[in-house]
Amino acid sequence: MAILKMRKARELGEKELSEKLKELYLELSKEMASSEIGGAVKNPGRIREIRRTIARIKTISTDAKKRRNK
Repeated sequence: MAILKMRKARELGEKELSEKLKELYLELSKEMASSEIGGAVKNPGRIREIRRTIARIKTISTDAKKRRNK
C-alpha cells in the first residue's frame, strides 16, 4: 500500500479514511509480527512510514471533528 500524504488524505471522506486506517493497522501488525519472529524485513523503514501515516490520518480526523463542532 502506498503511503498517504496530507494533501491526498484531506481529500478523502470519513469512511475512506477509516477504511484506510484499518488497512494500515493490519499492515502494521503484519510488519511488526514478521520483525518480532526474527524474519528478514524487506523494507526496514516501512514500519516507520506506516506509523506516520496512521498519525496523519488521526490528525486529519481530529481536525475534521473540531471543524464540525464549531
